[in-house]
Amino acid sequence: MLKTKRQQAIVELCEVHGVVTVKFIQEQLKVSDMTIRRDLDELASQNRLIRVHGGAKSLDFENERPVELSHGEKKQLHSREKEYIAQQAAAAIQENDTIFLGPGTTIELMTKYLPAKHLRIITNSLPVFNLLTANEKHDLYLIGGEYRNITGAFVGSIANETIQKLSIQKAFVGVNGITEEYVSTFSIEEGKFQQLVLDKAQQKFLVADANKFNHSDFYNFYSLKEINALYTDDAISDSVKNHYGQYTNIIH
Repeated sequence: MLKTKRQQAIVELCEVHGVVTVKFIQEQLKVSDMTIRRDLDELASQNRLIRVHGGAKSLDFENERPVELSHGEKKQLHSREKEYIAQQAAAAIQENDTIFLGPGTTIELMTKYLPAKHLRIITNSLPVFNLLTANEKHDLYLIGGEYRNITGAFVGSIANETIQKLSIQKAFVGVNGITEEYVSTFSIEEGKFQQLVLDKAQQKFLVADANKFNHSDFYNFYSLKEINALYTDDAISDSVKNHYGQYTNIIH
């Protein structure tokens, strides 16, 4: 399909459905996700659609709320990059560490690469908890609270009160967007909890694929200047790495 026809088809999909994901466009047009992302960025620069994290929405889309992708949709996005990031981040964990693992598909992948030694693991993510229950070497703690089905995370006052009573050596938190020094997520409740986690941690780490840079979500919850390191993938450009490197240590 010619580029002009492909881009027109993307615009029409947005107009018909209001909001579309990269995966949905890929299924309809049978082209690579990298091609779609380039098309979406170009179409957004031409003011033919509005770019959102993981996809796009039409210019006249009535619902102005940011779009939160489902857990299943997020799993389909940038799977190779997430696997790479998970392996790199897990290498920072040592025997007997007390760590926090937040919600998110990249951090779920980290569970595959944890050292086969004793760890104390705290999480508010039900998927992360379920992935770790079979490992008897770890002391595993699940933070409860109000359950968000779309991400599998527990949040709210109960979760916030509990996390403030615990000591954390290393925290690993995912983000939906990174713009200048600030990182963002969709949910205010999840963002507030993650802020408390990072404030409590002796060492603070973020995980984010390169596609998250120069994008923002609904709620800014932390500053890169307060983070020890951000783990990303090898697709990050030198210019983006150098720019964000002024705020924190970028590891890829």
